[in-house]
Amino acid sequence: MTAYKFLAEDGTGVFSRFRWPLPARTTFFRRAGRPGEWVESEVDPCRSGIHACRLMDLPYWIAPALYEIELDGDVVSEPIKVVAPRGRLVRRVTAWNDKARDEYSRRSLARAGELAASAPERLAAWPPPHTGGGPALLGFIAARMAEELGGVHAYMEERGRQSAWLADLLELD
Repeated sequence: MTAYKFLAEDGTGVFSRFRWPLPARTTFFRRAGRPGEWVESEVDPCRSGIHACRLMDLPYWIAPALYEIELDGDVVSEPIKVVAPRGRLVRRVTAWNDKARDEYSRRSLARAGELAASAPERLAAWPPPHTGGGPALLGFIAARMAEELGGVHAYMEERGRQSAWLADLLELD
């Protein structure tokens, strides 16, 4: 199964602190990079295993670097992630760059503004979001504002909107 994995810029897991074996980069002499080495772990969601994202899960896990990951074995589907016993990074998604992060942040900030304008009395206590929080925080704020106005379903709908933005921005299927 092909999925996605957000990591720190150096290839370290944001939560696990595990340093992933990175894929070889494409060079002038090598047309296609080689995947990183396989990593294996017992599956226990939120505790161990190879955790990854489907397209719909991307907004929940935003970090500086995004990789396509190949999962192997029995993949466990969780509400906002998938977990497998085996995985390897295939390639870095280079489209997740400063320009894409800025655009996603801009869209999230604009969406938070739309939500605030739609019900100023209900969201009056919320501080105005600003770009200093970065894309992960701005997406979360917009989703929480939607939840404040329409409940958990609205939160999930907002995260779905953000997933569509990311798929479009990064040209992911």
